[in-house]
Amino acid sequence: MRPGGECLLQDYSYQYGRGESRFEETKVKNPKKDVGPHVLLYSDRCIMCTRCVRFTREVSGTAELYVDGRGNKNEIDVFPGVALDNPLASNVIDLCPVGALLDKDFLFAQRVWFLKQTPSIDGITASGDNIWIEHNQGNVYRVKPRTNAAINKWWISDEVRYGWKHIHADNRLRSPMRRQHGALIEDDYKRAYEDAIAGLKKAAAAGKRLALLVSPNLTCEEAYALGTLVKLIDPQAIFGLGPVPFEGRDQVFPPGTPEDSPKAFKVYAEKAPNARGVQRVLGAIGGMVLDAQAFFARTREQDIGAIVATGNYRADWATPEVLAAIQRSAGRFVVLIDTHGTALVDHADVVIPGASWAEKAGTFESARRTLQSFEQAIPVIELAKTEGQIALDLIAEFHGTPGMAEHRASVVIVDEQPGQVPAAVEVVAPRTRLFNAADIRAEMAERYPGLGAFATDVQAPVVEPGHVERVEMVEL
Repeated sequence: MRPGGECLLQDYSYQYGRGESRFEETKVKNPKKDVGPHVLLYSDRCIMCTRCVRFTREVSGTAELYVDGRGNKNEIDVFPGVALDNPLASNVIDLCPVGALLDKDFLFAQRVWFLKQTPSIDGITASGDNIWIEHNQGNVYRVKPRTNAAINKWWISDEVRYGWKHIHADNRLRSPMRRQHGALIEDDYKRAYEDAIAGLKKAAAAGKRLALLVSPNLTCEEAYALGTLVKLIDPQAIFGLGPVPFEGRDQVFPPGTPEDSPKAFKVYAEKAPNARGVQRVLGAIGGMVLDAQAFFARTREQDIGAIVATGNYRADWATPEVLAAIQRSAGRFVVLIDTHGTALVDHADVVIPGASWAEKAGTFESARRTLQSFEQAIPVIELAKTEGQIALDLIAEFHGTPGMAEHRASVVIVDEQPGQVPAAVEVVAPRTRLFNAADIRAEMAERYPGLGAFATDVQAPVVEPGHVERVEMVEL
């Protein structure tokens, strides 16, 4: 295996080749090169297969790489003044069979033989790209493409590859908060849940309407659970889809290729993974679903008594418009379920910490209208919960059902392996049954005919098991 642990050439040499080199001439030594913002080139490892050159010409269509020199002096290089910097550039790292092209972001971060792979879906854009989340001891270390010829083929964009850092951001919300004597204080889930349900019930009892804003970053199953919760308290509740971020325009690679071409790879300007799925689920549960602008306008009316808002954005979404619409004013009660601390926290009566997509299982509906499920990769951050579990817990609190366990934090060990220091994380027991995405999908399809697709059309990850022939068995 190469120093990074992923050299196919060394694997083949170990399995089939000689144990010593037959090369007698003087070896050519080449310098290491910084060829782009994310890629390093270790030329001494290069076998001149030219896969990377072909990729930049045939897939990205940007042609930054070329072969310089002749004979034993030839090497991969970039054109003068032209860095390997395009939205698909880092795919050359995956293409390289000998580890000559290295990922700056992952370099020296973790030994690859310690990493576990979990099949997942792009949780950053609307592409629905199939990915591997590679992690160890509860930390994500890198994201790589997972082959799906019908969607993303063998590639992902650099945005998807490196856009997961918000999962481990310093401003993650880690414990519930509730307002006491006008000030927000950290407290346990029991009191946070009690205050949340009491506030929502009080608003409904006063003849006011409840409004639910579901983020396009949440899964379909979580949208269903939250919608069910709010409809229990107020059957006439108003549903809204959270703001859907857009950056620039859609891009198709190679440039100029028709979008429907088998060679085309599309990078989406829409930066939310499940706007269509949330719209589909809330529409089946409660009819009309307002977009963000209409929802914010509606919440300014006097008949709104309480708001349940969800965030889960990787960037700060507390714009002046959002802050003006979601705030405690004129007796309005606000429950905020979010992953990161923003100015919205100060506008809420109860704050409950949620989970990123890597910390949960569920289903996203992509811009291609494809429903795809994915698995949980890492444990939820300390003392936080998935939005689906929060919804189920609040439903149990609404019904007054006894809890399955005391609502206290406990410490569990995650991803312990021989030769590594065990890691631990504090988790909180659920108030009721454990949220299970597959069970929720079955319930959705059974209760609402419009959601039957969640029983028949959801594509689960297809992972081929590794197979090695002629493995020698040794008795111990």
